[in-house]
Amino acid sequence: MARQVSISNEEIQRAKQLRNQAASIADYRKALSVILIAEFGVTADHAADILGTSRRTVFRDRGNIRNQDDTTKNSWGGRRNCSMTFEEEREFLAQWEAKATSGGVLTVPPIHAALVERLGRVTPMSTTYRLLARHGWRKVQPDTKHPKSDPVLQDQFKKNSQKQWLPPA
Repeated sequence: MARQVSISNEEIQRAKQLRNQAASIADYRKALSVILIAEFGVTADHAADILGTSRRTVFRDRGNIRNQDDTTKNSWGGRRNCSMTFEEEREFLAQWEAKATSGGVLTVPPIHAALVERLGRVTPMSTTYRLLARHGWRKVQPDTKHPKSDPVLQDQFKKNSQKQWLPPA
């Protein structure tokens, strides 16, 4: 046998207030999901058919109205599995920052090895890349010209070379 629905008068008043102040159809449906069940004795399945939603949405909307005044908000964001705090990460990267600012070439493998040593367990290389990205580190490309290149000779070559290349006969 199904469980009896118990909707408090406070929830009904909130739903009526939401219905009267509804700015969107979603708010109106949310209010009706409570009002239909509480005042008209409609089942959740029938209310879902009337409102054009799923049965689960009816229960979810009731829960949203019931918990409307709760100050805690469920938030799925954030770093739940972090190995170090943001400050600890900043402190870890400070030793590498001195080398980077003095013109040294940094590669990720030594930083990754130091990170693994500090954590005391094996971590994927992507963790190190995400750590560096989180703190604003980026890849700096080297210059694309050769250090022994001579722009004057290159211009002379362009001027004196054939306009069209023909394969040897």
